[in-house]
Amino acid sequence: MKYAFVFPGQGSQFVGMGKELAENFNSAKDVFEEVNQALGQDLYKVMTEGPDSELTMTTNTQPALMAVSMAVVKVLEKEFGISLKDKAAYVAGHSLGEYSAACAAGVFSLADTAKLLRIRGDAMQQAVPVGVGGMAAVLGLSFKDVGALVDACNDAAHYCVAANDNSDGQVVLSGHIQAIEKAVEIASEFGAKRCLKLPVSAPFHSPLMQPAAETMARAFMEVEAHDALIPIVANVLAAPESAKQEIIKNLVEQVTGTVRWRETMAFFGANGVTDIVELGAGKVLSGIAKRSLKEANSISVCSIAEIEELAKNL
Repeated sequence: MKYAFVFPGQGSQFVGMGKELAENFNSAKDVFEEVNQALGQDLYKVMTEGPDSELTMTTNTQPALMAVSMAVVKVLEKEFGISLKDKAAYVAGHSLGEYSAACAAGVFSLADTAKLLRIRGDAMQQAVPVGVGGMAAVLGLSFKDVGALVDACNDAAHYCVAANDNSDGQVVLSGHIQAIEKAVEIASEFGAKRCLKLPVSAPFHSPLMQPAAETMARAFMEVEAHDALIPIVANVLAAPESAKQEIIKNLVEQVTGTVRWRETMAFFGANGVTDIVELGAGKVLSGIAKRSLKEANSISVCSIAEIEELAKNL
């Protein structure tokens, strides 16, 4: 058995996440309290009580999803005696989930990871005025084939890029709203089954996010970092890295760069991963893994029952 543990990104959040863990395990409760303290905010209350409109604000979503993932990690460690560094061949995370992966691998402390994600969320929101940028999911085209659609949508003043290469036939575009709306309009002419605008407030993982990348480069200078205890398969490389300086460089580049998740799954397959375990809210990544790497066993783990089942099999 060769395990890769993966951590979800934006879109996996839901009101009530983490509540069951906090009410049953002090180790989970401690995670949420430490995050609250680091941020000077009762984020746990937003996570468990909502409203949804407040939870889905990027500034809250990013540290909240990381907190739930780390609560699962801590419950496995403290309640079941299972340490990721003993079990994992690799860790990876989708977009903000790469910060969860870095925290789980010992690169940053929990408090610093929460602060970094708060800065990241704010910086990404502020990088582009609301209404200027957007994102759209293209279904039914490969990453290679989506290039022709992108070229047809771009002009001298407005552009979009392939931001998330999630799986075969699922690519997310990001950029100026004019280019995104044109993509939605003409995608079928390029063979796409569907192209739909996403309910996001900024063009994540596009060059329009450069101001946010610069903010993150400065933010990383203020935190203590360590080499990873588990190799982190970086979004921008789809390859593993353990050196702290390179991990930070990858995280800065990730703000404007493509999330190469399809290639990350291919890397796992080529390197003998037998089990992909998604730790945290939602089932997005385990769903992609089931479709992308059919020979591997893929599960999502967030509830007590799921944690107990995983612990029994590890």
